[in-house]
Amino acid sequence: MNSDKYQEGLLISAIQNGTVIDHITGGEALIVLRILGITGSTNECVSVATNVVSSALGRKDVVKIENRELKDEEVDRIALIAPKATINIIRERRVVEKKGVDIPDTLIGVLRCPNPCCITNTNEPVSSRFSVQGKRLICDYCDTVIGSDISSHII
Repeated sequence: MNSDKYQEGLLISAIQNGTVIDHITGGEALIVLRILGITGSTNECVSVATNVVSSALGRKDVVKIENRELKDEEVDRIALIAPKATINIIRERRVVEKKGVDIPDTLIGVLRCPNPCCITNTNEPVSSRFSVQGKRLICDYCDTVIGSDISSHII
């Protein structure tokens, strides 16, 4: 690779339309792809940069997705594992919207409760519902707490 291109930030080309997810915690980009349902068998045009030098984070990941704008519930899921991420909506190669992510006070249908006896894990038509209390997520139905390894519980 030409070192001049690296210094100019040309690792990944710009996109015409779509979403750029920036400031993802270094090493978490593949989890973001999983959250978005992007696998090797899907048709999206995706660019991923991992462990890029960042003055703010030290290392960060960046994901660019052509022709897709994220839904609010997808942004909520990303916020759980990348709370410093920024979402840039690109149209005609221009940033038309730039926003940070926020973890809402209540997460509905975003996480699977780890308690196998929770009503949300039975055949009842009930979506999971968690209250966010700092770094702890508490099931509103059975009070089970998720305090670590949040990404493994994301639906």
